[in-house]
Amino acid sequence: MLILQAERDALLKPLLAVTGIVERRHTLPILSNVLIEKKGGQVGFLATDLEIQITTASSDELPGEDFRLTTSAKKLQDILRAIPGNATVTLEQLDGGRLVLKAGKSRFNLQTLPAEDFPLLSVGSAGESSFSLSQRELKRLISQVQYSMAVQDIRYYLNGLLMQTDGNQVRLVATDGHRLAFASADVVATLPKAEVILPRKTIIELYKLLQDSDDEIKIEVLANQVRFSFGATVIISKVVDGKFPDYNRVIPLDNEKIFLIERLEFLHALQRAAILANEKFRGVRLVLAPGKMSILCTNSEQEEAEEELEIAFQGGTLEIGFNINYLLDVLTNLPAETLQLAFGDSNRSALFTIPDVSNFKYIVMPMRI
Repeated sequence: MLILQAERDALLKPLLAVTGIVERRHTLPILSNVLIEKKGGQVGFLATDLEIQITTASSDELPGEDFRLTTSAKKLQDILRAIPGNATVTLEQLDGGRLVLKAGKSRFNLQTLPAEDFPLLSVGSAGESSFSLSQRELKRLISQVQYSMAVQDIRYYLNGLLMQTDGNQVRLVATDGHRLAFASADVVATLPKAEVILPRKTIIELYKLLQDSDDEIKIEVLANQVRFSFGATVIISKVVDGKFPDYNRVIPLDNEKIFLIERLEFLHALQRAAILANEKFRGVRLVLAPGKMSILCTNSEQEEAEEELEIAFQGGTLEIGFNINYLLDVLTNLPAETLQLAFGDSNRSALFTIPDVSNFKYIVMPMRI
């Protein structure tokens, strides 16, 4: 029985929006599937890993019968990707639950599992706060902090991103214990004081789906969940149960060696020096002196790279070491042309800010080289 006929992209685009969270190997085989549901002219796609659930729908009104089925998310994605972009795709459901996909002279016979067996996240009751931002603004905030999230840290609460609301502000903070990034934005709302830790996977998928547009995204903090709604897409994510460290305690307030630097000039110098950085320790030494900053990298083969930048600095000398990747990350992800750097001594964390802007801070701990 023919259940759907559509242009390839009308199916592939919404499918790609949900398949990022699907695990290839799962203890529950049905979690490798995507739930496809047609009601009226709308075809919806849903995927979950029981921690995150993403739902979206095709933007086109599509003819055909109403249906619900689940089939392999990755296989369907790979098939649609391999079909020419202008192709018309038909879906047929056979007795016995098989799904037949046809496009031109191609034919694929796929296994399905019952839609009624597909596990859905139970959505929490109305929660603590709700606010909206433009997608562009939320994407900017996430890009300024997400690189500082920990990866598979035993302190599981660091493997994610802290979202705080307070008054008319929303703040995002990420740290892996060696560096910390903070970004904030004003919202048109009066929000209660609340904080949740969003899992790393949620942040990565959300960032991929956000558009660089003024279209709004609604963010709702529910009981043990957060819901993001934008366009036809809804992401529901469980939150990490844990206590995020007090980030205000690690912000150095008395670093007296302060100067401005061109972000791209600093970034390019570090990228060149990084070619000869030790592959294991990734160390870089910064040497401050009146009017200049030297960048030094060495490796186990006794090779050495040296860069020198002119800076408007007349303070005392300082030699301090860092993991060069931690410097490259912040310089790559910030849109600002100029940064302000504030150093104390060789044992004290450095503070990166944007001149005359209070809504971004990056703190990086030094390393012994």
